[in-house]
Amino acid sequence: MSLRDLLRVIGPGQKTMRNLTLEEAQGAFEIILSGTESNSRVTAFLVSLKAKGTTVEELRGFAAAARGRADVPCAGVSGLVTLCPPTEGQETTPPLEVAAGLIAAGAGARVLILTDRCVPPKRGLTAASVLEHLGCGMTWDPRECEEWVVKARFGACAVSGMLPDLLKLRELREEVGIRTVLSTVEKLLAPPGSSVVVGAYPGPVLGTAIEVVAGLDHPRAIALQGPEGGLVPMIGKRTRGIELIEGDLVAINVEPDDFGLGSSYEPELPLFSLPAEGQGAGDTPGLVKAAGEATLEVIEGKAGSMRNAALLGAGLILKTSGRCLTLADGVDEATRSLESGAAKTVLEQLRSLAG
Repeated sequence: MSLRDLLRVIGPGQKTMRNLTLEEAQGAFEIILSGTESNSRVTAFLVSLKAKGTTVEELRGFAAAARGRADVPCAGVSGLVTLCPPTEGQETTPPLEVAAGLIAAGAGARVLILTDRCVPPKRGLTAASVLEHLGCGMTWDPRECEEWVVKARFGACAVSGMLPDLLKLRELREEVGIRTVLSTVEKLLAPPGSSVVVGAYPGPVLGTAIEVVAGLDHPRAIALQGPEGGLVPMIGKRTRGIELIEGDLVAINVEPDDFGLGSSYEPELPLFSLPAEGQGAGDTPGLVKAAGEATLEVIEGKAGSMRNAALLGAGLILKTSGRCLTLADGVDEATRSLESGAAKTVLEQLRSLAG
């Protein structure tokens, strides 16, 4: 079926409106990525799909199409945990997945972050923003990223480097101005067989996220509703999540006070440098610097809310990897990694490789 035919299937007001099958969804996204359809038709399809609501089968089909065209790094790398934060980034809270990932890598996990820079419509701060300030950066080359993960146990790869077809859709995403299924698909490019930690926004999408991951050949995973859809837990209150362990789904609640990491306030970025009109936080040098410095302070051992959140995030990564049976064990291992300087050593190795 053509995209025009599929648009009739999902179009609002159609008497025959229904959800797409997995095969139809895969075919639709292959068409979108091919660049053969007009921006107006692709826009109509994405907006109609958002209005209808996206099913697990549709997301699995879109992910299959994207993975079929992508150059995904680290396939077959043992002990790998893929971190899948929102690629459009965050506006008011620092993307602490870098700090959490470095700490987890210092404790022995192998960590891959899927990220990018200034992705519309939000154009927020991402792991790429933080790593750029830290002097090690992400890479657009999946093979280089794999080398970093093998040698330093940590790497960050641009999703647009893995799947260049996404770059053709950036202008369209800017014009649409709302989150569409494109934002979700980018988080689903994790290497098959790896463990996964994925960020989810508040609401019923949490269950959808983990069910999609479960259907994409990932034996272990956690979907978490962190701040701004991130994958690092909140420390001012409970964070909801769902864990996948060898086919079984288990609801989890991360209570920071249970680990002595609670706080009366969440980590925030200083609002001394607001984005200019038409820009996002990720375009703003002052905010990029603030996010990078916040991460560096955590790795250097500075106490505070950001350290607490990063330790909880690292504990979840270690639990997801299977290195630790419980979150409490994961937080203990993360604390040892940070206090021993192991996390800082990972950062130094990464700088050496990236330089």
